[in-house]
Amino acid sequence: MDVLRRSSMFASEVLDVFDRSLTEKELVSQSKALCRDYILSRLNQNGLGWSKTEIDFSPPNAALAEVSLVLLCLGDELECIQPSLYRNVARQLNISVAMENVVSDAFLGVATEIFAAGITWGKVVAMYAVAGALAVDCVRQGHPITVHIIVDSLGQFVRKFLVPWLKRRGGWAEIVKCVVKMDCTPERPWLSSVIDSLKYFLTTVYVYVMKEQ
Repeated sequence: MDVLRRSSMFASEVLDVFDRSLTEKELVSQSKALCRDYILSRLNQNGLGWSKTEIDFSPPNAALAEVSLVLLCLGDELECIQPSLYRNVARQLNISVAMENVVSDAFLGVATEIFAAGITWGKVVAMYAVAGALAVDCVRQGHPITVHIIVDSLGQFVRKFLVPWLKRRGGWAEIVKCVVKMDCTPERPWLSSVIDSLKYFLTTVYVYVMKEQ
């Protein structure tokens, strides 16, 4: 966590880049870049490879890199509290990762339920954790091309529901400030409440998705 402790040195610089003048297009693009980076991290953790021709994993720019590091740190913490939630997510949702429209509908269904009662950074991290876990399932089951559907679906959700919230907070920079303020040690209640909700989401979202089809 030494790298994260240096966040305070970069926070002001990141804020200069992620200011309140960011457009919807820029915020969606940043959110998708962060999703690609999060997925790449989870694939690496699971010893899974990918083809550059199948999945575009362009690294985030320098300004996004600091935000990505914090997002991954919070995701690690969330997943460590209850790892079973982030394993075999496709099986928990009872979906086939071979069907792109089903993967997209399932992800959007989970994201919608996560934010049903409001938006917090904890819920944002939970959405990325689900995206990463679902991507691992796709690659592990031989459908790496489906990963780009997850990234696009996350971007679609951000565009429809999260852009105004992100703008009010000056963009993604605030997540860096949150970690600095917490001295890089997320409080368990902040994450455990997300986990309690996510258990319910994963067990009910399949019914929700099927109703939408």
